[in-house]
Order: sequence, then structure tokens, then C-alpha cells
Amino acid sequence: MCTPPVDTSLLEAAETVAREAADITLRWFESGDLGLDHKEDGSPVTTADRAAEDHIRARLHALFPDDGILGEERPPITGTSGRRWIVDPIDGTESFVRGVPLYSSLLAMVDEHGPAIGIVLVPALGKGAVAGRGRGCRWEGASLRVNDVGDLTGACLSTTSFDRPWWPEDALLAVSGRDGLRVRAWGDGYGYLLVAMGRIEAMTDPDLHEWDIAPMLTMIPEAGGRITRWDGSTQLSSGPWLASNGRVHDELLELLGT
Repeated sequence: MCTPPVDTSLLEAAETVAREAADITLRWFESGDLGLDHKEDGSPVTTADRAAEDHIRARLHALFPDDGILGEERPPITGTSGRRWIVDPIDGTESFVRGVPLYSSLLAMVDEHGPAIGIVLVPALGKGAVAGRGRGCRWEGASLRVNDVGDLTGACLSTTSFDRPWWPEDALLAVSGRDGLRVRAWGDGYGYLLVAMGRIEAMTDPDLHEWDIAPMLTMIPEAGGRITRWDGSTQLSSGPWLASNGRVHDELLELLGT
């Protein structure tokens, strides 16, 4: 059965809400009053994280009251429509609190057919991607496409960080030791956006939450690339993920599965 394209009205509404929330984060960016706190797992959270997510939740609930919502900073809402919105108001809070402009704002939607909308905005750089199932991946009217590099020699693989024990040692040694593969750390949502823009060949992280990866499951395929877990599966869930231009994907999966 053919999976239908997402309704354009849903995509347009999602883009509007996502841009509003991204603008909210800029009110605090490079501010001396971030309201910085730390969650139980030690990760930072700011007033901007909560304000942006609260805005998205309120707007989505007003527009689509029967939809479910999953977000990083607030409890989930169970819906009845079959649609679920997934929110990460600031992906890369470590960057945000240090005034590094590479943090991103993420919004996704999944429905009964699977991933349907993926929006990745980088507010401080004025860059981003808006992708809808069957509608392509674009930014400011221009289509975004992965590149066509097919050889790992000279290719670039990025990741959010090389922290241990977050990275399995065997996998880290395999990718860092692969001759000719350039490994960098342009992290969080920005790294996945770079893949969709064709700037780099691949982005991977060994342990992500659903809200970290959900938008990429629409953005990367709509830009012509491929995204899977390290075992090759594609079901949305927490764990290790790899996004690529598609041409180098299988070879990278072999390295990561070492």
C-alpha cells in the first residue's frame, strides 16, 4: 500500500509553530539570565527550554486538540487522533548555555503511516529544514538534498560527542581508525541538518531519545538520504542512529557494528 503524502495544511501549521518556538529561544540566547538548572540525569535545562516547549504544546493543543504530544521537558499527552507530535525545544542545550550558535529546535509528527513531518531549525544561524512525507525537504523555498559521495575515503562522519561510556569503544575505534574517513563533532540536530544539506556524508549518535531523532526520520529520506538504527532497523525508538547520504550507509553500519 502506498503511503500518502502528509497534508500540506498540517505541514504549514507545524512550520509556523516551530518557527515561533525557535524565535522564543533567541530571547534567552547569549543572555546572562538563563534560569539554568540540571535534571536528574545531570543534563542542563533552561527557562528557554521550558518556555519554547510550553509554547509548542499550547499551540498544537489549540490547533489539534485530539493529537498526542511527547516532549523532552513535560509529561506526555495521550491523544485519540492517531497523530503524535514530538518536541525537543532546544536540542543541544550544552551549546545553548555556552552561547554556541549550533543548538537546534526540533519538531516532528508521526501518524498511522509512520514519520510524517520533520522540522529542524537552527535559530541563531537562520538555517533549517522543513520536511513532509512525500513533500520533500526544503528551506526558504530551496530544496535540500544529500550529496552523492560514495566512498568513505574523504567522507565526513559527525557525531555529537565522543564521550565514554556513551560511545562503545569498539565502534569508536572502528570509525576513528578507518583510513581516509574524517570524523568531526558538529553535534545534535545541526549535524543531521548538515547531512540533509549535503555538507557532510553522515551523522551518528550511539544513544538518542525519541525527541532527538524523530524529525530526522522524515527530513533525511525526503532529502534523498537514509536513516536507520545501527542494526539497520527504522522503527522510531531510543537508541543508536545513523543518518547518511545513503551511498556510504552500509559500510558505516559495518564499522559501527564491529
